[in-house]
Amino acid sequence: QVQLVESGGGLVQAGGSLRLSCAAVGSAFRIDAIGWYRQVPGNQRELVATIGKGGITNYADSVKGRFTISRDDAKNMVYLQMNSLNAEDTAVYYCNAKSPLPYGRTLDYWGQGTQVTVSS
Repeated sequence: QVQLVESGGGLVQAGGSLRLSCAAVGSAFRIDAIGWYRQVPGNQRELVATIGKGGITNYADSVKGRFTISRDDAKNMVYLQMNSLNAEDTAVYYCNAKSPLPYGRTLDYWGQGTQVTVSS
């Protein structure tokens, strides 16, 4: 079992920066890809960025060039550095970890979410 604990959200002015952190607690060795999703009330949860065990990253087009995802496997941590924030980045951000299962399936773990609010 894996628990994900997020921190680092808050209120920031447009153009500012925040860094989100996510700690994987428990059987973190089971984790392959890990990343961040976000959700605005009334909308579907959307991918922000992910990073695989080999360090391959994937970003939503809306955050490319502004956000950077990184992971520290020795500490079982993943980070999301968010720069040049704008009002459209306001959302609840969720940490997600994927654990491979047989036959190509994956098991998803989710954190409790952390609110990011960007004031214009």
